[in-house]
Amino acid sequence: MANLKDIRTRIQSVGSTMQITNAMKMVSAAKLKKAQDAIEKMRPYAEKLTELLSGLSANLDAELGGDYAAQREVKKVLLVPITSNRGLCGALNTNIIKQTIRLIETDYNDKDVQILTIGKKAYDQLSKKYNVIDNKSAVFDDLNYDNVTAIAESIMNDFVDKKYDKVVLIYNSFKNAATQIVKTEQFLPIKTEQAKTNVVLDYIYEPSQAEIVLELIPKSLKTQFYKAIRDAWASEHGARMTSMHKATDNAQEMKDELTLQYNKARQAVITGEILEIVSGAEALKN
Repeated sequence: MANLKDIRTRIQSVGSTMQITNAMKMVSAAKLKKAQDAIEKMRPYAEKLTELLSGLSANLDAELGGDYAAQREVKKVLLVPITSNRGLCGALNTNIIKQTIRLIETDYNDKDVQILTIGKKAYDQLSKKYNVIDNKSAVFDDLNYDNVTAIAESIMNDFVDKKYDKVVLIYNSFKNAATQIVKTEQFLPIKTEQAKTNVVLDYIYEPSQAEIVLELIPKSLKTQFYKAIRDAWASEHGARMTSMHKATDNAQEMKDELTLQYNKARQAVITGEILEIVSGAEALKN
């Protein structure tokens, strides 16, 4: 059995760890509230924009999407995995990295695949083995629509210039603090055939229906990209809060076990000392 000093040192160490994990849980909980509010307020707008685009393009040709809807033979693929810059958030980042590797080695194993990472964790892991052309982790330092759309515009321009034939986003979609869903979403080319709808809406268009759709497509793409990063941002804080909550509970459990072990060891020492005193007293009597 370990001596009392060693056990006491471990109890203090576990107690310090528990304070840190509990503080991190509280910080993540505060950040999660803001991130959750942001994504929940944005989703209706993004969904309505997509719905509006679907309604407008329902009776138009697939070619209406212009450069962003160009269907080419897929030879060059750009994957955009979105992870966090920091760890301590469970399997959140690992799931994205695994999904990215699966796409490279199975779905696009015969394609020229390039990777643009958003988040240091994805860059650190994927750059060791795969072709990572850039890392945009700095966007999380000041997460706003302008900074995100600058990245989206760069990707859209590269697609128009035929640097890529397909662009795919891989990110965590926020459901709740304990659940994040890994999504693989085609960003470009836009799927005009999926925009078809059976709903007939009687609108008067000014300017023309085609002009409106062509104006909406870039806005819709930027909104889609921004929503993906917002989803990943909220998922990160939710996963970290849950992870730190579990870590705090585990630390408390370990501290309780060590305290029990410490009390047993101290009791054994006291019992041994009593026995020595009684033995000494008996020896003096004899």
